[in-house]
Amino acid sequence: MQVGKQTWRFPSRPRITGSATVVGAKEGEGPLGSWFDEVERDAYFGENSFEKAERIMFERAQRLAAKKANHSMEDVSHVIAGDLLAQNISASFSARTHSRPHLGVFSACATIMESFALGGLLIDSLNSEKVLVGASSHNSTAERTFRYPTEYGGQKPQTAHCTATAAGAAILEAKGDGPALTEATIGRVIDFGITNPWEMGAAMAPAAVDTLRVHLQATGRSVLDYDLIATGDLGRVGHPLARQMLLEQGIDPGHQFTDCGILLYNENQPEVFSGGSGPGCCTVVTLSYLLKKLKEGKNKRILVIATGALLSPLTVLQGDTIPCIAHAVTFEG
Repeated sequence: MQVGKQTWRFPSRPRITGSATVVGAKEGEGPLGSWFDEVERDAYFGENSFEKAERIMFERAQRLAAKKANHSMEDVSHVIAGDLLAQNISASFSARTHSRPHLGVFSACATIMESFALGGLLIDSLNSEKVLVGASSHNSTAERTFRYPTEYGGQKPQTAHCTATAAGAAILEAKGDGPALTEATIGRVIDFGITNPWEMGAAMAPAAVDTLRVHLQATGRSVLDYDLIATGDLGRVGHPLARQMLLEQGIDPGHQFTDCGILLYNENQPEVFSGGSGPGCCTVVTLSYLLKKLKEGKNKRILVIATGALLSPLTVLQGDTIPCIAHAVTFEG
């Protein structure tokens, strides 16, 4: 059911019956390393290209999520997934392998919460029985697409982000014992005129603030009604900016306001810059650390606001500004 202009409430409370995360070596060395299901030390995942590696990583996460929900991929009614690469090749090529009804989605680093929102809508409206949602990214595929190949050795400023080598998937069903998906707020595209692709945290912060404000208005809640509010990947530059913008609008985000891009890496890890990014970043932090805290009863209600910069290599070369979006999903224990 619709609440306000941008928020859906799911009365049936679709359940996450199984989820899985597969990450690379750098992510495994971070503070959440022990929370992930699989840590792969080989950046190629046994393949001969990074693009194939990302595909294999995504397939492994999907199969493991289905297994943990006591299903096989053949039991899945619909798959909703996306990634960063042109034409969503990681999601679509993995869909070729499992051959399930597939909906490819793209909101850059906000893709996973768009997937959860649409998956919840399918389950809540009785149009699907078992929905698999997921997203992936790979540091080397993203570098090749959006910046320079790693072999080039280009230098980056500290405001840059480290695209996570990470993939995650979750199974949504109408019934089960896992965390419930209760609401989703679909974000607007916000553009504050930033053109520098190394400043994505600053570019995305206004979108996160706008979505949180709209969500609180629609639900009639305050920040204090959540045990945790996590942005997707604003990092150590964008997250403080979002906090300041919220305070200026009369919203105190409090101590429970955090960021997946900051949580993913230790600050002193080499070449993580201002924090993690990529569709895989928010995905694996949510499906491992955040949702497991719900399962353990340490949190009762959390809000994850995944943020995405909707730029492309072409728009950067043309000097265009960076439009951004943020989708928010409420999870309850």
